[in-house]
Order: sequence, then C-alpha cells, then structure tokens
Amino acid sequence: QVQLVESGGGLVQPGGSLRLSCAASGSNFGRYALGWYRQAPGKQRGLVASITSGYNTNYADSVKGRFTISRDNAKNTVSLQMNSLKPEDTAVYYCNGNDEYYGVNYWGKGTLVTVSS
Repeated sequence: QVQLVESGGGLVQPGGSLRLSCAASGSNFGRYALGWYRQAPGKQRGLVASITSGYNTNYADSVKGRFTISRDNAKNTVSLQMNSLKPEDTAVYYCNGNDEYYGVNYWGKGTLVTVSS
C-alpha cells in the first residue's frame, strides 16, 4: 500500500555533509509523523530525528545542531540534512512513516552512510 524509498547515502569524510531523501507513495503522506532512524552494526536501531504532521521536530542529542529534518508534503518527501559528520554517524539510515489514524508504521529498506577517512 505505502512504499518508502531512501536515497542519498554514500561515503563521506569526517566533517563532510550528506543529504538523505525519502520518497513515499500513497495519498495520506501529510498526516504521517515522519522519522529517520539509524542502525550501526551490532547496535540497536534508534531515532535520529522526527517531524510531525504539524512540523514539530525532535532530534537525538547526538545529532542536535548538526542534522536537520524537513518534509515536503507536496512532493511526498522527507529529508535529512547531515552536516559535520562523524565516524559514529556511520549506519544504515531508515525512513519511517507513522500513520497514527490507522496505527500503522511504514519503513523503507534503508540507505548506507559511511563516514570514514
């Protein structure tokens, strides 16, 4: 029914920047709460940033001041601008959409971000 596809991952040096994008299918994108999660090898998946249908944002302490989440409902996209990247940011980044109305979560398949010299 709903498909999320991430893009923009890749290899970047410490201190560099990347912009991730997630494109969604479906007709109810505007009512979803959206989030970016990440999971590094051997670590638990955790929330990086979220944005509600009302455009309120929240960030993990580890990325505050460096990452910015945004959404474009007209394009059915949510983005994550990542600046001042650190090796600890290396992970697979997943896009999530929460349709609160139906109590359903949607996940993308992930995009790999590698921060290394």
